[in-house]
Amino acid sequence: MIDNFLLITIAVINCFTFALYGIDKIKAVNNEWRISEKKLLSLSMLGPFGSLLGMKLFRHKVKKPRFYVGIPFFAIVQLILIGLFMAFLH
Repeated sequence: MIDNFLLITIAVINCFTFALYGIDKIKAVNNEWRISEKKLLSLSMLGPFGSLLGMKLFRHKVKKPRFYVGIPFFAIVQLILIGLFMAFLH
């Protein structure tokens, strides 16, 4: 039960992060107020897969090293943590 809750929570956070990348890209194109890079990176630590998908699909933040290096790193760390958590549960 806990593992299902964890996976659903991670999926929701990743969907939310993906949506924020899309919103920020639309705001960038329309020259409107933007979501700060600090907020995007902070959320990317929790939802790196949504961030990666958002970067690729929206072509957003793809030239910034903090994003194209940091977010794959966050994804690897999250996969390791999920694997460890699942291993300890079973």
